[in-house]
Amino acid sequence: MPPLEGTVRGLVETALADADPDGPLRWHVISELWQRADLESFVEARRLCEAGTVKERLLGVDVMGMLRPFADRALPVLRRLAASEDDPMLLYSALIAFGHLADPRALPSVIALAGHADARVRYGAAYALQHVLGDPPDQAGLDALRTLAADGDADVAAWAALGVALAMGEDV
Repeated sequence: MPPLEGTVRGLVETALADADPDGPLRWHVISELWQRADLESFVEARRLCEAGTVKERLLGVDVMGMLRPFADRALPVLRRLAASEDDPMLLYSALIAFGHLADPRALPSVIALAGHADARVRYGAAYALQHVLGDPPDQAGLDALRTLAADGDADVAAWAALGVALAMGEDV
């Protein structure tokens, strides 16, 4: 897709108009905001994270997780959402955002969601854990990954097993 033009708010409106939460237009907008990685994009993502609809909050989380230069400001927002939301897709996206930001300060939030009833959320935790374990790897995080490696959902178990192997420096 060609680059999108317009204001950050205009790009956000374009993404919100996409009926498919995994739609190419929505993710193209997220990519554009990631490339900008400016304060205006972060402020808009933070505003969305506080919005009244899950669709808006989900977009805010997805954008925020791509803005690594703003990790110090993004982590408190994402941690609050991870502790207060109950929508599985939003929790999943928050976990993926933690993984993208790769900041060990997210570890308590990720561990707290690793035992969630919804397999999508546990999958997100399995993804995030390997990125937020720290160096050397945090023992509680490794224990959570090992627990997820024995998960009843095959995708969760496989992703967590990969995370354990990577954390332990094993060849995969």
